Amino acid sequence: MKMIIAIVHDDDGHKVMHGLNANGFTVTKLATTGGFLKAGNTTLLIGVEKEEVDNVIEIIEKISTSRTEVVTSPTPTAGITGVYMPFPIEVQVGGATIFVMDVERFEKV
Repeated sequence: MKMIIAIVHDDDGHKVMHGLNANGFTVTKLATTGGFLKAGNTTLLIGVEKEEVDNVIEIIEKISTSRTEVVTSPTPTAGITGVYMPFPIEVQVGGATIFVMDVERFEKV
């Protein structure tokens, strides 16, 4: 058995969960934060048999695509005066970070 940990953008989390559920996979969702903008992520835990790993990853890749967004970043522009002026920057969002680990033991009680 394998444990897949997939970290996806918050905007993609629900769609990825729906896609996995529609294909018979059960998913546990965790709300997480991280990345360059300290933005919200969705971390999905999926326990599957070894033969199903590629199917799960294919579903995640299909739904959670990488894209460019323009966001404003508060950065000090006036030195030590404490004045902050946001300016737009382009960042890559979406996509997924996926870890696949061996599961030594699984029990559902």
